[in-house]
Amino acid sequence: MRVLRISHSAVVAAWRERERELRRRGVDVDLLSAQVWDEGGRPVRLVPEGDEPVVGVRTWGSHPALFAYDPRPLWRALGAPHDVLDVHEEPFALATAEILAVRAARRAWDRLHGRHVGAPAPYLVYSAQNIHKRYPAPFRWIEQVVLHRAAGVHVCNDDAGQVLRSKGASGDVVTIPLGVDLTDPSSAPAPRPAAVRDRVVVGYAGRLAAHKGVDVLVRAVLADPGLTLRIAGAGPQKAELQATASASSGRIELVGSLDGAALVEFYRSLDVLAVPSLDTPGWREQFGRVAVEAMACGVPVVASDSGALPDVVGDAGLLVPPGDAHALGVALRRVVDDPRFARTLRERGLRVAESCAWPEVARRYHELYERVAGLHSPAPAADGAAPVAPPEVLVVAYGAPGLLRATLAPLVGKLALTVVDNSSLPEIREIVELAGGTYLDPGRNGGFAAGVNHGLTHRQHSGRDVLLLNPDAVIDPEGILALQRALRSDPRAASAGPTQVDDDGRPARVSWPYPSPTRAWLEAVGLGQLHDRLARATFVIGSVLLLRAEALAHVGLLDERFFLYAEETDWAYRAHRGGWHHLEVDEVVAAHAGGATSIDGVRRETHFHASQERYLRKHHGGAGWQVARVAAVAGAAVRALVHPRPAARALAARRLRLYTRGPVRAESAWGSP
Repeated sequence: MRVLRISHSAVVAAWRERERELRRRGVDVDLLSAQVWDEGGRPVRLVPEGDEPVVGVRTWGSHPALFAYDPRPLWRALGAPHDVLDVHEEPFALATAEILAVRAARRAWDRLHGRHVGAPAPYLVYSAQNIHKRYPAPFRWIEQVVLHRAAGVHVCNDDAGQVLRSKGASGDVVTIPLGVDLTDPSSAPAPRPAAVRDRVVVGYAGRLAAHKGVDVLVRAVLADPGLTLRIAGAGPQKAELQATASASSGRIELVGSLDGAALVEFYRSLDVLAVPSLDTPGWREQFGRVAVEAMACGVPVVASDSGALPDVVGDAGLLVPPGDAHALGVALRRVVDDPRFARTLRERGLRVAESCAWPEVARRYHELYERVAGLHSPAPAADGAAPVAPPEVLVVAYGAPGLLRATLAPLVGKLALTVVDNSSLPEIREIVELAGGTYLDPGRNGGFAAGVNHGLTHRQHSGRDVLLLNPDAVIDPEGILALQRALRSDPRAASAGPTQVDDDGRPARVSWPYPSPTRAWLEAVGLGQLHDRLARATFVIGSVLLLRAEALAHVGLLDERFFLYAEETDWAYRAHRGGWHHLEVDEVVAAHAGGATSIDGVRRETHFHASQERYLRKHHGGAGWQVARVAAVAGAAVRALVHPRPAARALAARRLRLYTRGPVRAESAWGSP
């Protein structure tokens, strides 16, 4: 496998260990990086080690989202064949847009000159942005296009992944930690007993800027005469901190920017490391590499409960409220005054560091590259492949215990059952436990998507296919296994649903084209059915829907902004953008009452159209939604005036009022569901 990686941050020699480990795994990695970049408040120049295959590229600009590469090295590198293009830049960055534009231009140039140009290699982008931001034009346009076309995104924290999924990322979204060198802690000096210490040494490493909370740490240290502070780094607060250090009677020391062996030696001089980051309106800690580096050196960590730090530190350190100097001081004192507790933190910290060590990081990148390359050029399953485990059945219930009992009855003892109870009813728990299923109570009614996500997060078998089953639908185990056989016979099928009938045995429609402004206008003028017959891309409704495990891993969870309806439409469309499709299996039949768990038709209709609005805004933008809204208003107005049936005129009038007001606004008028 050959991978082209482009990353301005690879200017730091230690961070190129990712590529070195990938090459040790047999991956042919070509790397382009900045010639010079500001890291940690100081310029770092690219210095290749030996014959390391890394090319330094001149850059213009110094902001990670506002710089550009010299296009000539990009042109040359993108002309060589590769299986995956890994753009280690944010999806909204100008550099990302430049790289993809140069790639398109290079392909057009080669085609013009008669060179063979196959399908473009899939590309990945990177993100650490864990705050949902709406960027000004053209950055939000760049982000939207890049996310829709990317085969995947690798992020360094889970919140960043959720942000990108909510923005329409259609490819694989995978959390991979920032790597660290796993230094052997046995060579670190043993911690001195508290009884022989004159003062405890607290450390800080990182950028000297207000959002990093260094001034909070300074206040915490100065309030405790038994603490001293060593600060490594550079940045805009350097002069201010130097003045404070001069007046601290030797209790605060600034050692400047450190890297490599000097940084390891710095960590080993500490009794405890503090990471006092603050939350700001535009920034939250995105990983906290220094915390993991200190853990790798056997140093306990005290960190702010900010951004990604709780996920990174976990139970391997102490967390304190951001900006609370008193709480920070108490936590620092606890670590150094309780040797047994400090030893426990060191042991846990080493386990965290092992999960972030470069070999483990490279392994996860290698898996991502292979998966993306496989998705780009899928091969059918080989004959005689090992049998696939039967799916787990996931039901999201809200009241209606009688319906749930009928749904579960045919499946008891045949398949793994998990029920998420959004209504928190003891009777639902009893039914599930009698059926031998797993009962999950999320403690709130967050809607169908939130319930499904809760079930997927806590499912019994994480690697299996999952059948989403409404509590007003019934299907037998043989039908479910037939669905799975159909799904597994098509390597590009993300989901499969059966033919459905209602309580009276009448067929119900299962496959639908994706909503769009165009379809809204065709429906308004009476051509909706013609459009549907001609539509090439369709999805299957989620009342009885089998999801492929690999597609779940690729596409991710459902978007919880959809309280009811369109959540499966959104997931299916994201899968479609990632190269998957969806099946309706005619030979399998399920019974579905449809809306049987809801007795309020007006509220149900409002939820449906509010979800349509969210879907159109998400995938077609505000302008696309307004085009579709005008179509709905026009079509409803005509039907309210001329439809021959009074009931249809009343329904059209109600829909006219709903779309004139706005479905989401009407839904929000009810308050929290």
